Amino acid sequence: MELALPDGRIVNIYVDGPAEGTPLISHHGTPGAGVPMPSFVRAAAERGLRWVSYSRPGYGESTRAEGRTVADCVRDVSAIADHLGADRFFTSGGSGGGPHTLACAALLPDRVRGCAAIACPAPWGAEGLDWLAGQGPENLEEFAAVLEGPEALETYLEREAPGLSAAKEPQELIDAVGAGLLPDVDRAAITGEYATALIASMNRSVKNGIWGWFDDDMAFFRDWGFLLEDQGHLSLAVASFPQILDDLLEHAHP
Repeated sequence: MELALPDGRIVNIYVDGPAEGTPLISHHGTPGAGVPMPSFVRAAAERGLRWVSYSRPGYGESTRAEGRTVADCVRDVSAIADHLGADRFFTSGGSGGGPHTLACAALLPDRVRGCAAIACPAPWGAEGLDWLAGQGPENLEEFAAVLEGPEALETYLEREAPGLSAAKEPQELIDAVGAGLLPDVDRAAITGEYATALIASMNRSVKNGIWGWFDDDMAFFRDWGFLLEDQGHLSLAVASFPQILDDLLEHAHP
C-alpha cells in the first residue's frame, strides 16, 4: 500500500497479521525494501503482533528524501503508526535497519514499547572502535567509496545495482551481494520462502535507481541526528543482537 505523507512524498508500506495486534514496525537492511519475510510475519502473529514494514525513501516505490539523516525515519514511522491508528508500537531492524530502529526508540520514547537491533552498525567514528575491521572485501570497497565522496559512491552503486535487479535465483543473489560477505551458514539459509522474499526485496530496492542505497550509506557516515546515549533514560526494552560469523559487520559493533 502507498501512504501519502504530509510533505508530499509517498512511502510504500506492507501490513500483515491480526488487525487488532500491536504493530511491530520493521526497518529493512541496506540495500533492501519492505517486502515481508513470511516466517517473520508468522512469528509476529503468534505473539499477537501486527507486522508492518516499509521501504525507506528512495527504495522501491518510496519517494526519495535527498540528504536524509538516520533520525529522519522517525517522521515517516510516526506517520505510518498514525495511519494505522496505533499510539504505541514495537520496532525492529537488522543491519542497515538497525540504526533506524534505534532512532525510533531514542526519539519516540512515548510511543515505542520495545526495540530490537540486529547486527546493527555503530556510528562512524565511535570511540574505541575500528569501524571497518573484520568486514568483507565488498563492504570495504563500498565504504571506501563513501569516504571518497558522493561521485565515487554513485559510480560504485551504479555498477553493483544491476546484479541485484537481475537476480532471480539464490545463487544469483549470493553472487550479486558478494561471496566475501556471506559465510556458509548464511548461504545455506537462502532457500525456500525466505529466498523468494529476500530476492524480491533486493530486486525492488533498486527498482527506481540507487538512491535509497546511496542515501543510507551517506547517512551512516554522518551525524545520525540522535545519540545512542539518548536511550539510557528510556523505560522500554532495547535489545541489541550482535553477529559472530557475518562478514557484513564485525561483531564489535553494538
